[in-house]
Formats: sequence, structure tokens, C-alpha cells
Amino acid sequence: MRSFEQLVAEADAADVSGWSFDWLDGRATEERPPWGYAGLLADALAGVESALDLQTGGGEVVGEAPELPRRMAVTEGWPPNVEQARNLLGPRGVEVVDADQDAPLPFADASFAMVSARHPVWSNWAEISRVLVPGGRYLGQHVGPASGFDLIERFLGPLPEHVRNGRSPDGDRAGATAAGLVVDEIRSASCRMEFFDIGAVVWTLRKLVWWVPDFTSTRYDATLRELDALIRRDGRFVAHSTRLLVRAHKPARDIRD
Repeated sequence: MRSFEQLVAEADAADVSGWSFDWLDGRATEERPPWGYAGLLADALAGVESALDLQTGGGEVVGEAPELPRRMAVTEGWPPNVEQARNLLGPRGVEVVDADQDAPLPFADASFAMVSARHPVWSNWAEISRVLVPGGRYLGQHVGPASGFDLIERFLGPLPEHVRNGRSPDGDRAGATAAGLVVDEIRSASCRMEFFDIGAVVWTLRKLVWWVPDFTSTRYDATLRELDALIRRDGRFVAHSTRLLVRAHKPARDIRD
């Protein structure tokens, strides 16, 4: 294995735009949830006339679908990802909208038969409900509670319970229900992650900026060196991600009436 300094320098210089993780091939792995979200999304998109994908990243997951609805729109707020999504999805007639994740969705009421989101930073259930047509569906794969905390707490120390459990299935159920949606299913999975060199850790923390918000390899040099020694000794560092599959629908008649 190359030196600590070489691995960190390489990861610091690598591109982290878009939502592809190909840079980690051979350097880290993450077990996938058993339900196969990309396949579920592709099947769902093939069966509707209009759909909206929220916080789409570089559009990679939508881009895997062989058939798209007549009207397909996606939102994304990070400029490098917006550009990448336009390059990938624009030729297929997809409307790529630069929209801040915290702002109201720039679409009229009842605009879409389906809304989807893979790993949204947060779910604005009121807006999701607003843009769905009566009878419309929501499909999402969300990050679950304490996801990646085996790694995150190495850098930040023990985090309080309200942070560890801030993305619980109960929270999604309550938020969707309050917005007038009917929750059809919430499934959870714990997925094993393995990092085989310290460069993979650095690249991941640069890409997932919300994990360790103040991360730089210089600021956390001591922690990175400890992890590097552990990986060289054990051959890997093991962490766990948590994923939720969320399905809901908007009833034909508002259940809050």
C-alpha cells in the first residue's frame, strides 16, 4: 500500500462532483439494500405520464431508467451537479431545474403523478404532497438513523441521541401523514461499508460534506493517521449505513378534510 501522504494527497485532488462513486471502485464497498431501488424506480417511471425526482445529484439514478415519462423533471441545488444532470438527462428531454433544497418546489399544484427521491437531505412532505396529483405516488430511498456513524463519530466524537435518531422511520411516517399522504410501506436495512485505504475515507468525507461538516485532511490529520494504521493492520475499516424504503400515495380525496 502507498504511503499515508500519497493516499491523502490523491484523494484531496480527486473530483467529487456528481453522484457517482466510481472513484471508490476497489478501494471501498457498500452493501446495497435488498429491495434494489434503481430497479424499483425504473419500473415506476415506466408506468406514469409525469414524474419529478428531487435532489437528483448528477441524475445518475434517473439516467439508469430505460424508459422515462412523457414529462420528466428533476431538481438539484449544487451547481456542479446541476451541470452534470443537464449533460446526462437533457438529451432525453428531462427538465433539469436548479432549485435549493430548502425552497418551495417551483411547480404548480398537482403537477406530477409521481415524486421520487434517493437520499434526500430532508423531505419537504408538504411540498411533495402539493405537487402530486390526487392518487399520485411517492417513492424514496432515505438515509436512516445513525447512518455511517461508526465513521462519523471517529471524527466528531459521540453524538447525542436526537442526532443519532434524527432520520427515523417514525419521523418520515409522521411527516408524510401530516402532509395528507398515506404511507404504504417503510422498510429499513443496515448495510455494511468497508474502506480499504485512507484515501477512500478522505474522498468519502469530501463528497458527503454533511457527515463531518468542517472536514479537511489537514484539520483531522491525527484522526486520519489513526484510521490509516487501523486499516493497514486489519485490512479494512468497517462502518454501517442505514437505508429506508418509503412508499406513500396522495389519496383521491384529502384525508384531512
